[in-house]
Amino acid sequence: MLPLTMAFAGSSSDASGGSQILNGQIALHTSISSLHTTIDNVGSDVGVQSVAGGNAVDITTMNDTHVTNNQYTSTVDISSDLGAQVTNVAGNVGIQGQASCNSASVSTDPQITAVNSKQQCDAVDPTSMAYVNSANVGGSFSLANSAVGNTFEADSNASNMPVNTLQINHSNVNALTTANVYNVAGTVSVTGAAIGNNAQILHYTTN
Repeated sequence: MLPLTMAFAGSSSDASGGSQILNGQIALHTSISSLHTTIDNVGSDVGVQSVAGGNAVDITTMNDTHVTNNQYTSTVDISSDLGAQVTNVAGNVGIQGQASCNSASVSTDPQITAVNSKQQCDAVDPTSMAYVNSANVGGSFSLANSAVGNTFEADSNASNMPVNTLQINHSNVNALTTANVYNVAGTVSVTGAAIGNNAQILHYTTN
């Protein structure tokens, strides 16, 4: 999924040299991001991003790792409101809006990776709104707008990788996207996504 400003869980090494990571996060209040900008006459690239989230954790290790992750969100409002007018840009334009209840990412490269994760979203409605006007872009243009209840990602080359993940979403999820794009020299990509639960698990080998 799209990147967030992450809160990092603490880790402690056990006697065998591995990491035992316990993450517990509870969000009970509103999370609102409102960004409105006008950008004109830029000689290079332009990037615009608005993110609202309840809980987020990003865990990266290079040794044997055991992760227990519990995230719970119950709020009235998780919303991202992004409005942008971007014109006369020599390079690329990348615009991103995102609203999410719970986000967890685990990336390790050991012999053992064990993950137990529970995420529950009881927020009223994670909502991401993006309204964009863009013209005269010398490179490529991309707009990605997403709202998600729970998202979980894990990747590892560990020979042993048990993963137990539970995602519960009771919220309404909304992604509202409007884009007017003109005179772009490169490619144009506009995406909108509203997802209740999303999990991606990648187990690979380096042999």
